[in-house]
Amino acid sequence: MRRKRVPSSSSSSSSSMLSLSLSLSRSLSLPHTTPTAVGRVQTRGRRRERQRERHTHTHTRTGRNRARAVKCSRFGVKLRDTGSSRTVDMGLSLKSWVTNEGGKHCVLVVWVGVSVWLFWRTFMLYCNGAQYYYLHNMLGLGLCVSRASASVLNLNCSLVLLPMCRSILTILRGQTHVSSRKVRRLLDKSKTFHVACGVAICVFSVIHVSAHLVNAVSFSVQFSDEFPDLNVAHYRGQDPRVLILTTVPGITGVLLVLILFLMFTASSHSIRVCSYEIFWYTHNLFILFYIILMLHVLGGMLKYQTNVEAHPPGCVLANQTPPTNPTAEEEKRAESAKSSSTVCGEGATFQAHFPQSWLWVSAPLCLYCAERVYRYVRGSIPVTVVSVTRHPCDVIEVRMLKSGFKPRPGQYILLNCPSVSSFENHAFTLTACPTQNKDTFGIHIRVLGDWTKCFSKLLLPEAEYSEVLPMMRQQRYPKLYVDGPFGSPSEEVFHYEVSVCVAGGIGVTPFACVLRTLLDDWCRYKLQRLYFVWLWEENRPDFLNIRLYLTSTHSPQNLTEEKYRPLSSRLLIGRPRWKLLFQEIGKANQHKKVGVFCCGPKSVSRELHKHCNSFSSSTTVFEYNKESFS
Repeated sequence: MRRKRVPSSSSSSSSSMLSLSLSLSRSLSLPHTTPTAVGRVQTRGRRRERQRERHTHTHTRTGRNRARAVKCSRFGVKLRDTGSSRTVDMGLSLKSWVTNEGGKHCVLVVWVGVSVWLFWRTFMLYCNGAQYYYLHNMLGLGLCVSRASASVLNLNCSLVLLPMCRSILTILRGQTHVSSRKVRRLLDKSKTFHVACGVAICVFSVIHVSAHLVNAVSFSVQFSDEFPDLNVAHYRGQDPRVLILTTVPGITGVLLVLILFLMFTASSHSIRVCSYEIFWYTHNLFILFYIILMLHVLGGMLKYQTNVEAHPPGCVLANQTPPTNPTAEEEKRAESAKSSSTVCGEGATFQAHFPQSWLWVSAPLCLYCAERVYRYVRGSIPVTVVSVTRHPCDVIEVRMLKSGFKPRPGQYILLNCPSVSSFENHAFTLTACPTQNKDTFGIHIRVLGDWTKCFSKLLLPEAEYSEVLPMMRQQRYPKLYVDGPFGSPSEEVFHYEVSVCVAGGIGVTPFACVLRTLLDDWCRYKLQRLYFVWLWEENRPDFLNIRLYLTSTHSPQNLTEEKYRPLSSRLLIGRPRWKLLFQEIGKANQHKKVGVFCCGPKSVSRELHKHCNSFSSSTTVFEYNKESFS
């Protein structure tokens, strides 16, 4: 959808496109001299904020209800008492919750519902199915639980691969005429769905393994002399550990559990931050996991009866010789058959199950393999490193050039440096995209782990690790390979008329490319206004000094201090007052959908998410989008 062009004249400029709000958190180191004009402006601003808050708290309950009544009367709702006003507020809160959370929770409910239905259906099949009558008598509840959990594992082992098809998801995101904004926001939750499927695999694997441990004991204790084909044990009382460690399902099951344990423990946030290499290598064990999974189902330990019609479950063969040492179950079944006069002339025959796991995972696995081949071919051409810049706080900027590379602002790439590691691909957000004037693209890398340290030394071999140097150029850079670009939530910044970007520290990188794009060519985007909030812990004295000047005296936008308080000073010390900011944005952008984008600490993300739900109303809707590095 193309945005409407606003006509302009030579005597006046169009509305201001960028409202910039910079906030610093906690300890901001400023010069310890006499208070400057900035301090006086901020003191007056804070005093006015406190006066407004005290004035707001003096309103009576009747006044608040009257304000709600006036607000709701705009769309035909008449309030008479507090109860009805609360009902309307609850309705608006529910609507905002559906806007921000509805799609995600709808998918979650469907996924959980399908898993529960599949578990229950399989459980009842093995519990009451005639073909499993004799096997159920031998194994009991362990049979039902093991098979039911296996069906849920098959489902999630197939679904867990789909969110990792990044190229396919990026193509779907880019097709605006195919996918709506709600669908694209759901695609942004692909990583969350991948994690949910992984957790489900681990949980049901524990259930599956526990049930099969019980089955191993039952195979040993409930050894059947009447139906020897059902037995897995060679004799009654055989050690269950031998059954586990000498059979194909047992050995492969132990290997699958070990792989899952390594993948699950290495996926924790602390390990990903401290040693990303451990996470990367252990997560690539999924290839071995799926190979062993195909072998796991080839054992044929569990068998079902094939001649149910000729041999009804529980019947007694004519002229059958009773066993010499019958078990209690065999005696009970014989007495039941005699009392019901059920006699059959054919013995029960059994057959091993046909493997079904490959039916579940084959299609997603082939799709993922095809996508990986495509990405390998696409990323096999090395890029040209144009320049390398070392910035303060151990940040390196790398400018590269690649023919045919056309990323969009907000996307990210996977960077591979064979000189450091041929198998590791690290994700970095693009901070600069190719434009009409420049064909290069850039990323900012924070030197934090082992890989980034080795990579920085290869790029700047003559510089000491702690030095701060200007731009350096060298004749030979290491070979670099780029895979991507891939979609991210930050792409949606340009699909709103009004967007709010909140960055915490290094989380500013997704929005740096957005700001660069707006400076180069903003006319072709739908975006009309951008609020940018940047939080960080420390700042050198007067390092950041931003001054905004409005040169047109006939601007249609009224930049009063009351309406745009975030612009009343160059810096706001302390944590942002999100409530006031959301109120101002809501008043200034009525009857619009405002996209809120966050890339920063979880505490800030949770607070913004809560405010998006609470401040959405009938006139202004705040849609929350979360960007993540890990």
